[in-house]
Amino acid sequence: MRLSFRSAAMGVVLAALTSASVQMAHAADNPNPPADLKAFQKYFTDKFPKLKLKDFVNGPYSMDKGLYKQWKEKEEFPPYEFALAAGKEMFEKPFKNGKTFADCFPHKGIGIRQNYPYFDEKQGKVVTLELAVNQCLESNGEKPFSYTKDDMASVTAYMAFTSRGKPFDIKIPKDPRALAAYENGKRYFYTRRGQLNFSCATCHVQTPGNHIRAEVLAPALGILNAMPIYRSAWGGMGTTSRRFTTCNSQVRAVPLTPQDDEYRDLEYYLSYVSNGLPISGPGARP
Repeated sequence: MRLSFRSAAMGVVLAALTSASVQMAHAADNPNPPADLKAFQKYFTDKFPKLKLKDFVNGPYSMDKGLYKQWKEKEEFPPYEFALAAGKEMFEKPFKNGKTFADCFPHKGIGIRQNYPYFDEKQGKVVTLELAVNQCLESNGEKPFSYTKDDMASVTAYMAFTSRGKPFDIKIPKDPRALAAYENGKRYFYTRRGQLNFSCATCHVQTPGNHIRAEVLAPALGILNAMPIYRSAWGGMGTTSRRFTTCNSQVRAVPLTPQDDEYRDLEYYLSYVSNGLPISGPGARP
């Protein structure tokens, strides 16, 4: 009787453990972006309780009082003004066929930065603002811009400026390919690579606010809201593509080709978990 009772009890425990394991595995197999967003933002607001959510878009300037003072002074005469002027001129200049960038975008391309990147169900891939700019050029018989050079930075800077203050509003449609792209971007963000064995999260989740040499590491939350950026270290403007490839090089990893699927998926993930934070681009960084 005792043996039978013990066997029965053990069977109940094993069944419970098995059920729990199945539930955990099932949860792991069912991504939940809204839960990711909530946990991601909570992590940073808990880590930096003195900061308001909107402050995270200021990157390192929100982490350091001295840098914040520099930023306030810098914003009186923004170093990216030349890019805004050039970007506006290029945006409005007619192509050879008479059309302009305004003909390629919703709302004539004004005030739409907060909706990029998005998952295009027809193309079956994530479309970033940079990719959309080049698709517009190519569809109108024009030569595409380099994803890492001044022309792309200037046009996207102007488009970002027209969206300042508008919150990121990135959607994940009910398409398994969209969810797969989001998960791929999340995986890339947390995967270690390069000779230094760093992931994106190593610097921008684990150690934001800390110094790496003379640089203050920015939080991942809101990091894309300020793009494109003028960096003093670069002496010029930089696109999101330039930032991603530079980060890979800094950890001594081989950078991907700009606008590679994984980079676009990474941008999709990082933008989604920053939903609700305002566009502050173009920005300026040390």
